[in-house]
Amino acid sequence: MLKVIAVFDIGKTNKKLLLFDQNLDVVHQHEEPFSTITDEDGEECDDIERIEKWLFSSVESLIKEGRYQICGINFSTYGASLCWLDENGSRLTPVYNYLKQVGNKFQNELFSAFGGEKEFCRSTASPALGMLLNSGVQMLWVKSEQPEVFNKSRYILHFPQYLSSLFTKRFVSEHTSIGCHTFLWDFDKNKYHQWLSKEGIFLPEPISNDKITNVKIHDQEIACGIGIHDSSSSLVPYFKGSAEPFLLISTGTWCINMNPFNHSPLTLDELRHDCLCYMSIQQNPVKSSRFFMGHIHDVNVERITRHFKVPADAYKKVEIDEVLLSEYITNGTSEMKFFIGGVPIDYVDTSTNLSQFKSFSEAYHRFMYDLTIKAYESILLISESGSSANNVFISGGFARNEIFVRLLAGFMPEKKVFTTQVDNSSALGAALVIYDKVFQGSAPEINLGLVEWDGISILKH
Repeated sequence: MLKVIAVFDIGKTNKKLLLFDQNLDVVHQHEEPFSTITDEDGEECDDIERIEKWLFSSVESLIKEGRYQICGINFSTYGASLCWLDENGSRLTPVYNYLKQVGNKFQNELFSAFGGEKEFCRSTASPALGMLLNSGVQMLWVKSEQPEVFNKSRYILHFPQYLSSLFTKRFVSEHTSIGCHTFLWDFDKNKYHQWLSKEGIFLPEPISNDKITNVKIHDQEIACGIGIHDSSSSLVPYFKGSAEPFLLISTGTWCINMNPFNHSPLTLDELRHDCLCYMSIQQNPVKSSRFFMGHIHDVNVERITRHFKVPADAYKKVEIDEVLLSEYITNGTSEMKFFIGGVPIDYVDTSTNLSQFKSFSEAYHRFMYDLTIKAYESILLISESGSSANNVFISGGFARNEIFVRLLAGFMPEKKVFTTQVDNSSALGAALVIYDKVFQGSAPEINLGLVEWDGISILKH
């Protein structure tokens, strides 16, 4: 039988099971569709009971099938989600959606008690976003609004550790989930923030992501990991595959920029510009910024497409026109045409007169030029002057957009800009952190599939 590590990669939209062999090749992948349900307030949340059943039935089916020997299991999930468990480890609530709105009351109480909003957000590296992306606010909300649940709770676990506990019956914490803009971690003191104990909330001390627990399933011994937050997990293949410091620009609906080598404290100005910190598996802060680039791209391209009456996928066929892009600079027309007043609330810039452009291609080039400037401004927030991170890795959908990649390379002439092809990076990271202990040996070299890009010529000078 082929020896494998099974990883359950649980995203908000997609739930996947992937099997990695000892070469870290994906030998099996299954994506399961899940409909959402509602919590007691009628708000949308994941169907956790069905997810739980799927985890066990998937492992049991693979064991019975006999094609693979499952040597390890790990979990990569989205963050900011908690599971409330009683003394027997039984879940007391749904897994509440991190988009659930509970107002500003609870975070404001923290701000008032611990130095004000600016200082509290700075020390916890967490923007003030209510319950959105914030486990700490959820804890206060449950304590206030569901005192019976709070009083019955023996363990409060983040989502990855909860899934692990279903197999191991161990109730642990780890840094990547705790340090993920949660209000829980004091980055100055490198420990849980003092407000937790004052509120009577006691969480397990975090342990390393490479810890495993041996479990028996159908008489087969399997090493089970403790789980990992998906954003931090997606960095792991790059830590393993790159010998030099780097910035990772992960593109998609959001452009998430991560600098694992910028350990300077989060400043108030960075917080105001929506910066935050993740936590790496090395337990270091990962300064990050984000830009809603993919969504902004799609809704504005839809408008441009309608104006020029071209097919919806016309932008995919636009070939880069370096002369046109160079003219924007050399002819003094580098002032933005799109987003002159900033990105609108609904993200569609209807103030731009599309009739000034002769063709769809010209309009798209101008739009991508201006959009890339906005993305570059977001990247600059985490790129320290004189930083050792001279390599920039671009992953995701925009890694295939030559206009974006070459403009960005031109805006950053002091750095080497690469596109990278690492599929399922979050799942791969979850496999990597337990690989050595599962297979009793070092993981193979990671091929990042790097392609270096030259910038637009005029921007080099």
